[in-house]
Amino acid sequence: MSMMPPSIESRVKRYAEQRWLLDCIVRTVGIEWDQNRIGYTSAPAGPEATADFMAVRNRVQKFSDIPREFARAARRRETLGRRYEEDGHTVSARECYFIASLLYGSAMWPIFANTPEVIEYNDKKNECYQKYIQFAPHRIERVEIPFAGKSIPGYFHLPQGAAGAGKLPCVLAIDGMDGFKEMMVAMYGDKLLERNLAILAIDGPGQGECCVREIHCSETNFIDAGQAALKWIRGRSEIDPDRIAIQAVSMGSFWATQVATADDKLRGCSVAYVCHEPGMNTIFNLASPTFKLRYMYMAGYDDEEEFDRFATKLTLMDIADRVKCPYLCIAGEDDELSPVEYTYELMDRMRCPKELLMYQGERHALHATTATALGPSPHTYSADWLADRLEGWPMETREIYVDLAGQTHISRWGERRASRK
Repeated sequence: MSMMPPSIESRVKRYAEQRWLLDCIVRTVGIEWDQNRIGYTSAPAGPEATADFMAVRNRVQKFSDIPREFARAARRRETLGRRYEEDGHTVSARECYFIASLLYGSAMWPIFANTPEVIEYNDKKNECYQKYIQFAPHRIERVEIPFAGKSIPGYFHLPQGAAGAGKLPCVLAIDGMDGFKEMMVAMYGDKLLERNLAILAIDGPGQGECCVREIHCSETNFIDAGQAALKWIRGRSEIDPDRIAIQAVSMGSFWATQVATADDKLRGCSVAYVCHEPGMNTIFNLASPTFKLRYMYMAGYDDEEEFDRFATKLTLMDIADRVKCPYLCIAGEDDELSPVEYTYELMDRMRCPKELLMYQGERHALHATTATALGPSPHTYSADWLADRLEGWPMETREIYVDLAGQTHISRWGERRASRK
């Protein structure tokens, strides 16, 4: 039984026509038919969560199974966490609560409406993450940032040993259209926290909890949300207001670039798994129809033709030259959701210091070929790059191409493309 009313599923013509095919693909290929969903969602919890997510993968046979099976796995982890807590094993408890939060967040994703199930899963996600905060190894604070008469939620993370360490640099973390703030900071060994960087991870307009609050994304309102978040960061006594950067993934690469155009004080903007195509035709009309149905929910549209007109306004090309801070882009050469030609066009228009880390043969979510497995880790590279920018180290504009053997080929901007013509 689907957890979405038929009226929701019929909003996108291609989704309604291809629903039977989607179920066949899920049954044949599995839950990761569209991208490396299990990998990137479970990664913040580490190996401890592998069995939970693999069990969901094995049980899902059709699209409508996804929320039920993730919720079932989440309840198991939550129950286990309570038992550990009752026994006084708080480290084990926090691990279970963290994993349960990720599983509840995953259960929300395939339901593109504020149904009772989505409200329940959101409440449970928040409840489990709050329990994780209670026992977490570093300081975490849930925050509410005023925005458009409501507020956007976030989690403010401080690295261990932050007390007495002076004012810290901070990174604003923005996830994609399928993600949520709870999965933006790893339970252990987070790449940014380990480099003594504070993090504010938010759900912006259209993301995660903001959907439940009916804070929808427009073509530009993430700029206002980002500015509100940056203002909040600069008001914290623990943070150096002159050392702030942004890190974003997937659709967050679009939103983060928008935010970067509106703040001249940022030290850097690092984006990966990019969505740079003007109008987003590939992701909305050529990729899995779930992407379009999801974004209609995020943007508050129930009419496909109206949404199509809205989507034509989603472009960065006319504002690219307004990005003043250093810009790092990490992308796959064969990105199936945003053709790489648009990334080159966007970065050609930028006048800021810029760097492109391109992986040969890689898809949108990376980690699918030997280029990523043998070459520089995208997450490590981004963390080091952000740490360098926040320390004020200079950088040169360049492209780094990682081949399938993991070897890096460094060239000046535009040289590699020119040599291939």
